[in-house]
Amino acid sequence: MRAEHKQLTRTEVTSRVLDQLEKRPAGVLHDVLADTLYHERMRLNGPRYQWESGDPAYWGKVAKRLDSANPTALRDLGKEVIARFVDDIMGSFDPRMYRAVTSTVPTALGLLLNSLDPVRALKDPKQALRLADNVAIHGETEAVRRLSQKGTVVVTPTHLSNLDSIVLGYTAYLVGLPPLTYGAGLNLFTNRLIGFFMNHLGAYRIDRRKKAELYKDVLKEYATYTMELGYHHLFFPGGTRSRSGSVERRLKKGLLGSALTAYQHNLESGKRQPNLYFVPCDISYGLVLEAETLIEDYLKDVGKSRYIIIDDEFSRLERIASFFRDLMALDSRIHITFGEPMDPFGNRVDFQGRSVDQRGRPVDITRYVMRDGKVVHDAQRDHEYTSELADHLVGSLARIARMQSTHVLAFAIHLLTRKKHPGADLYRVLKEGAGPTGFVLSDVLAAVERLLVGIRERAAAGRLGLAPDLEGKSADEVVGQALRYFASYHRNRAAWREGDRIQCDSQELAYYYHNRLTGYGLEDLV
Repeated sequence: MRAEHKQLTRTEVTSRVLDQLEKRPAGVLHDVLADTLYHERMRLNGPRYQWESGDPAYWGKVAKRLDSANPTALRDLGKEVIARFVDDIMGSFDPRMYRAVTSTVPTALGLLLNSLDPVRALKDPKQALRLADNVAIHGETEAVRRLSQKGTVVVTPTHLSNLDSIVLGYTAYLVGLPPLTYGAGLNLFTNRLIGFFMNHLGAYRIDRRKKAELYKDVLKEYATYTMELGYHHLFFPGGTRSRSGSVERRLKKGLLGSALTAYQHNLESGKRQPNLYFVPCDISYGLVLEAETLIEDYLKDVGKSRYIIIDDEFSRLERIASFFRDLMALDSRIHITFGEPMDPFGNRVDFQGRSVDQRGRPVDITRYVMRDGKVVHDAQRDHEYTSELADHLVGSLARIARMQSTHVLAFAIHLLTRKKHPGADLYRVLKEGAGPTGFVLSDVLAAVERLLVGIRERAAAGRLGLAPDLEGKSADEVVGQALRYFASYHRNRAAWREGDRIQCDSQELAYYYHNRLTGYGLEDLV
């Protein structure tokens, strides 16, 4: 958040949320504050960050004031609590810092993302910039650049790692896009180095421990208003990292819906460039930094209750350093693919920023929300529009997802393991595994060969994407590359070769990487 917008945003978001509450039946504001107090006390019973030492005393004072508040005092208390939440969320974007980091001192981003030894970087500065060589960018980059000059862009990527927002911020710089504002989990700011970059490169803070509906309303209104101010956004539509490793098939619609609200507000205010453009984006890693923790969390089926993982690989700088050193040593690529932009209703958008139908004919999207020259707000209608947008995004993310050698080999290994345990459930398959003899190499190569045929057919039909290192490669080459990747980073290998056999130390990891290829009807090929 730029300094000149901070007070304006604080005032406007606070007023909007308070006005919405006061339009509801009498007594609702008291109930909402009581609910907020309850959830905040529950939060404070759990682990707390160092800077939250004053929170118990503050909420104790809120409890006393709430008990004896008359209507005027109740409104003042509500305004204060809402403003406090806005301050908790608001980021510290600094255009000067952004220009300094991305233009004058690009080495700083290289140091952060590569986690290199500073002494080594000083001896060989070019080494710190090598991340650009490890990011491969595909798709509609020119369209996104043009649209960022015609309205507000909302990039909606797949989400595998806490590295995603940093990698995408760097990618935006590489392709000439404006800075992207994005919500990041509060736990990510505990690392002082990473938190510094996130604070100054566009992140605002989301505390997923805060369960009160009032906090969620403030968060949504904050996102809405910053879009109205013209801040380009990065939304992870899945809501959190994909625990299973699969491409998102179900999206969180709250923040998607806030873009439609922002569009309507833009029309009402007569904004010169009212349009918002959604850009589906896929992030594909051959290896995922937090894969072991994420799949463990997924398999324990506690994702909903745990939700925030504060002790995964991203929390330890030495693991990040190891991950990126291995990435560069393997000459691996992080593949970023931008899909076709669309409007808040799911229509395709051309280079001029115009919405078009399936035949390429222009569509006047103001007619979707206006009647007799005025914007008509209709919650049920807007919910349907947002659901249609979510469906279009899901389809686009599946089509642009780029598959890599590790996904192919893991897919084959997991399904071959299932064949050894017909009728068994997933947990028994993972527990029993392939046995001490593993798999005959020729059987794995045959399965991968069949998979490659099916994957390439689907890629040619536009149903999924391929990383360039899968194009034109034999099954033997694909398996060899995947084995090198799996041997480089994870403590337990998803696959390794022993003579003429393939062994698997971690069925869970094999399952995680396998999941990237689910949903495309490839199972029968193995």
